[in-house]
Amino acid sequence: MSIRGRIFGTVVGAAGLAAAAGAVGIVRQNRIIGNRAAGERVAFGELHSARRVVVTDDAIDLHVEIDEPADFGGHPATDDDLTVVFVHGYSLNLDSWHFQRAAYRGQVRTVFYDQRSHGRSARSSEDHSTIDQLGHDLRRVIEDTVPGRCVVVGHSMGGMTVISLAELHPELFGDKVVGAALISTTAGGLDPGRILFPMLPLGLGGRFMGRAVRTLDRGHKVVDLARAWGHAVADVVTDRYAFGSDPVPASHVEFVYSMLNSTPFAVVADFYPAFATLDKFEHLEPLGRVPTAIICGTQDKITSVGHSRKLHSRIAGSSLLECEGAGHMVILEQHKHVTAELDDLLSLAHGQGAP
Repeated sequence: MSIRGRIFGTVVGAAGLAAAAGAVGIVRQNRIIGNRAAGERVAFGELHSARRVVVTDDAIDLHVEIDEPADFGGHPATDDDLTVVFVHGYSLNLDSWHFQRAAYRGQVRTVFYDQRSHGRSARSSEDHSTIDQLGHDLRRVIEDTVPGRCVVVGHSMGGMTVISLAELHPELFGDKVVGAALISTTAGGLDPGRILFPMLPLGLGGRFMGRAVRTLDRGHKVVDLARAWGHAVADVVTDRYAFGSDPVPASHVEFVYSMLNSTPFAVVADFYPAFATLDKFEHLEPLGRVPTAIICGTQDKITSVGHSRKLHSRIAGSSLLECEGAGHMVILEQHKHVTAELDDLLSLAHGQGAP
């Protein structure tokens, strides 16, 4: 099936399911169907649960929130039920999963956490601001919050975190981890300049931005002030790099900008070198043991769709959804397509590793 046909089929299928369910999320015969319109009725940043803390191997406190189905009108989860663990991207926080979180409330047990140095989690040292460390952190989150089996869903740097987990803890895949989604991400070959300044010509970013980041980090407090002052310009840049060609609501742009701007530039600088050295395409085999969904927008200016196609070619049995016209923040821009794909993934994962 062509990519356009795949997207059309997803939309038609979503419409049929929504009509059959009265536009309400349901769980039927081990199929979880997210309420894809739920997030549109809630303001960005308003979806939260009680704070929990997971302590990493190097004693960093991670801010964690768990949505139990019973707390939102669903049936109490048992140890045999799936848990879905969502892992956010670079300079974002757990709020970035707004639409997916709203869609699955009351339907499935979900875990959201702020990566180290991001959101409400504690600040990490520069030495431990690495993709490998993020993989170890995810293992700790799973150990502390998942009683049974889980599906891990990562966006951008969160997808790299999932890939790191597969490299460093392959024994989890097929047993504890029974499904994965890699959204707008890569396992290597990334021009890191694209992350901070996507308007630079390809190749120039890596050489220029590395030096610039090191220089700016020395005066990161001044940089943070300048970022706040330059709100109007930053909105334009955010719109250009985060989203695709179709217009998106101003609230979406403002939401992404607020998350980016709340991340201190010192944190941005700490993690920046990790993208230049990322090289994990030879460590994807564990992901082929479980259903793995790969999702990307065709106009992603950060982790271009070619990265997702390469992941798809290297992960046995994986699926690939290319969202036509969407940018890097496809989880917001085409959230209904993303949630539909996750519905399918959760259905497949239900049959994996079951007793």
